[in-house]
Amino acid sequence: MLFSDRARSHYRNSPLHEVICQLRFPTILSINDNEPAAFQEQIRADFPLYERKQETPPPKLVNGRAEASAPISNYHFFSADHRWKLNVTRDFIALSTLAYPDWETFARKFDRPLAYFIQCYQPACFQRVGLRYVNLVSRKKLGVEDREWSELIAEAYLGPAGEEDVAEEQVIACGFDLQLRLDSSCVAKIHAGPGHIRVNGANAQQDNETKFIFDMDLSMGGDTPCGMAAAALETLHGHSTRLFEGFLTDTLREAMDAE
Repeated sequence: MLFSDRARSHYRNSPLHEVICQLRFPTILSINDNEPAAFQEQIRADFPLYERKQETPPPKLVNGRAEASAPISNYHFFSADHRWKLNVTRDFIALSTLAYPDWETFARKFDRPLAYFIQCYQPACFQRVGLRYVNLVSRKKLGVEDREWSELIAEAYLGPAGEEDVAEEQVIACGFDLQLRLDSSCVAKIHAGPGHIRVNGANAQQDNETKFIFDMDLSMGGDTPCGMAAAALETLHGHSTRLFEGFLTDTLREAMDAE
């Protein structure tokens, strides 16, 4: 079963690693050419730290020949504790966090920057509204190291690794990828499976624990009017709740300690 109609719960031991919200709009060239000073003044109380990065997109094909793409300015605005990041480019605005408290807080954190952005730049519409949840289930963190993945994760996400005649230690790699239409305008791209998380940095200590990754990337296509962006995100969040609760077994739900 992929979906669950269980009521949304807040888990004290949530496996959520990162949440990213991104709204894409028709290209606004002035954003790329001019630093967003007026926009920064509106959000500086919540995002006081600033960094600008120049990113080079992959080459594009023109008449069958690869041509270099022009660099894109990516403006980063961080909260004082670096736990929240707001990104603005000529094509999108995004909010991400590694310290997700709950949906209501996340949505409020995005409300003002999004309103100021619309006021400053007046995008024609949002061509893609996206909401992504990256979950990393750690048996060590949850105190269930003696449990098999088949006891913690819903059968639909285990694939061949969930078969009775396949021992967990036999499985070298087993990933599950799915693209799913959720309603007439929303889709989900899901990756699930055990894996290792690489920590970037020359001298970074690597984590050798095998974790179960559950990555949900939900999106709404079409041209969403700017005034309907918040409602679109609410719709995506509603779909994410049904998918996430369907991913959990009762054993994992108990280990996560619902409030």
